[in-house]
Amino acid sequence: MRVLVACEFSGIVRRAFAARGCDAWSCDLLPAEDGSNKHIVGDARDVLDDDWDLLMVAHPPCTRLCNSGVRWLTAPPAGKTLEQMWRELDEAAALFSAFWNAPISRVCIENPVMHRHAKARVVNYEPPAQSVQPWQFGHGEVKRTCFWLRNLPLLQPTEIVTGRVARVHRMSPGPLRWKERSRFFPGIAAAMANQWGDLAPERFAA
Repeated sequence: MRVLVACEFSGIVRRAFAARGCDAWSCDLLPAEDGSNKHIVGDARDVLDDDWDLLMVAHPPCTRLCNSGVRWLTAPPAGKTLEQMWRELDEAAALFSAFWNAPISRVCIENPVMHRHAKARVVNYEPPAQSVQPWQFGHGEVKRTCFWLRNLPLLQPTEIVTGRVARVHRMSPGPLRWKERSRFFPGIAAAMANQWGDLAPERFAA
């Protein structure tokens, strides 16, 4: 199976699928953190037509799409204007739409719950298929994540643990906070690779 992991620089999801024998590639505007030669530096939308079997969007820019950020559309943060906020919302929705409507048979997009303005802008919007928590996959943390799925089974929990710490939410402010918040949980990545990595390749039907 040829797997494209979009919006990932860490290599966490790419390595999980590669370990299952998939031809897995990551793509991000940033270079690969692990120096892998199976990483494409650039806009993932430019390679969506390259005959992939599965598109996994690990962490698309979601600040303008998620419920927690809807307040900025009426009262922008310091240094921003309302015009900028709505333009950034349009750009984020266009990116999500490109992934969701990609010519790839199997798709998984990870994103928080969307607000109504974002839903209205996503082409062919559908509700997320499921939401998961890190503590269902061996990480004692709380961070609800929604999955939009096409032609993929629901991801099944693999290791329920007792911890319920909101580590990501409580990270101290700083210039690298966004980078640490965007890292995928290895336990969830392993579950995806184990449960989806052995599916038979399937061509996209337009």
